[in-house]
Amino acid sequence: MLDLPFLGRRLALLLVSTAITTLCAGQSLPPRLPADRLDGPPAAEVLILGTYHMGNPGRDIINMKADDVLAPKRQTEMRELLDTLLRFRPTKIALEASPDDLTMTVKQYEDYLAGKYELGRNEREQIGFRLAKELRHPKIYGIDIEGDFPFAPLQDYAKAHGRDKELESLMGQVEKMVREDNEYLLSHSILQMLVRINSDEAIHRNLAGYAMFAHYGEADDYAGGELLTQWYHRNVRIHTHLLQILEPGDRVLVIYGSGHLGLLRQNVLADPTLKLRTLEEFAKLQK
Repeated sequence: MLDLPFLGRRLALLLVSTAITTLCAGQSLPPRLPADRLDGPPAAEVLILGTYHMGNPGRDIINMKADDVLAPKRQTEMRELLDTLLRFRPTKIALEASPDDLTMTVKQYEDYLAGKYELGRNEREQIGFRLAKELRHPKIYGIDIEGDFPFAPLQDYAKAHGRDKELESLMGQVEKMVREDNEYLLSHSILQMLVRINSDEAIHRNLAGYAMFAHYGEADDYAGGELLTQWYHRNVRIHTHLLQILEPGDRVLVIYGSGHLGLLRQNVLADPTLKLRTLEEFAKLQK
């Protein structure tokens, strides 16, 4: 259950393209948050929900095998998750929707509101669409940008320097962590699973895993450093897109693959105009 290859709990290889977007089709940008609110209260609150891929798209190097989210038991659990997120009372919901699929996503949401679209299994629809409809949001927001994730050059570097077995061992650790997540999901609810992958421990593993790539490189070949540069580049731009949909007083729920969670949270925490909220704050799990 990773978004792209990375050593750690959420290593993943993301698809590549080049356009950017911030809002649903046809929207103009709202006023931006004031940049000088360093001493006053935060202008907006942000809850970043890292998720596993509920629809099993199979696009990652190492994929988590989620069971059917449409099964009655999982739908009951989804209701529990939605009720938990409703306690945050989001005023906007932002999805991992890139320019290539944003128009389709917007149309699907409009059709869903009109009773003409049946929800699929992916988390954007099961969580984002359902919650937005219950909150009577007229639109959803896409803040993604796809980018390069040059893992192949890192593999080439490792092989050229006799470290390919070492890299394979690191990837084996990732596979082990994915298996552990699979096993956990089999015996726990959706909410419990998301609390697990949104925990401080999981986020630390996320960031630590990416940091390990910097160990592969040197002055004339920054293989791991270049991979990290591209990954940071994408996530900082996602953060910029988030800022562009925010207005003072907003409470925004951001739904993203958990591989992004560490950097997206880091960016919100560092921004003095924002207040980070967490799933754990609103979760009431049965012990």
